Amino acid sequence: MSSEEKPALAQPEPAPPRVAPRLPPTLLATQSAWAGDAEARKQARLERDAAVRGVTSIDAMREAIKRVGRTLPVISEIARVLVPDAAAFRARAALGLPFLITGVATRWPLSGLTPQTLRERFSHLPVRARVGDYINTAFAPDRAMQDMSMLEYLDLVAGGNHDLPPYLGNLELRELNSMCYWPAYFSKMGPPRFWLGPVGTVTPLHCDYDDNIFAQVWGSKRIFLVPPHHDEFLYPSEANAILFGSPVDPEAPDFDRFPLARQANMIECIVHPGDMLYVPAGWYHQVRALTFSLSANRWARAMPFALKGEPSLRRAEA
Repeated sequence: MSSEEKPALAQPEPAPPRVAPRLPPTLLATQSAWAGDAEARKQARLERDAAVRGVTSIDAMREAIKRVGRTLPVISEIARVLVPDAAAFRARAALGLPFLITGVATRWPLSGLTPQTLRERFSHLPVRARVGDYINTAFAPDRAMQDMSMLEYLDLVAGGNHDLPPYLGNLELRELNSMCYWPAYFSKMGPPRFWLGPVGTVTPLHCDYDDNIFAQVWGSKRIFLVPPHHDEFLYPSEANAILFGSPVDPEAPDFDRFPLARQANMIECIVHPGDMLYVPAGWYHQVRALTFSLSANRWARAMPFALKGEPSLRRAEA
């Protein structure tokens, strides 16, 4: 065989390039991604909340509410009025002060029911109860809650072995709302929310940056209110852009821990069966049941009345 006929030797294939092993992301990188997602969700919620209320931004609305608050007269008690029509209600609400309306909820079929009715007709309703220390964890994401039926809740309350009575709060109970006649005071209202519990249940001091009508259906409650610009005395913390909580207890203020609270104007009122309380956006309020109570409320979903349609806050129509 000539040299020309010898078969060519196979050349070795080149080794694949070395690839560095992929390491798991660092904790810092993971936290950064989570933080980015959380910030994106927060911004999306702010934009959605502003659009629902027809305002340019929630931050601007909050600051405007506090600015208007500084112009309000100092009050020591909550005015009580007879049932107004929608126009009269809105005119009074535009003054920026809370007020009580007498006899609204007494016209509701729900007012004629009793706790025993809940056992007999609504024992099957699914509810979520606030249990344990729901005051100090009120605005934390890990507040202790338990899902149960209405009957289980009523039995839990009847047991009576609690430092703080279990509380049904902020629940959308459509079966109960079918027996309510809400006045058309707000052009846009959120769904009705119900609050049920025995004497001693508490919603701690907080503010919602939406106008609010609160109806006392059964029993009585003590409510403290503080004007919006006095948040500087209340050591507030943000739960979300339209909900701020305060650690100050108006019923037993700890001035050693919270010395600025001495300067807050805390106004006490009692709501009785049938009463409806208008709470303007940004007013801090704390609520305690003096008896077994059923209450309901609705928040507006529009620019607060006290801002009087401020042009600089109006969102441009799409």
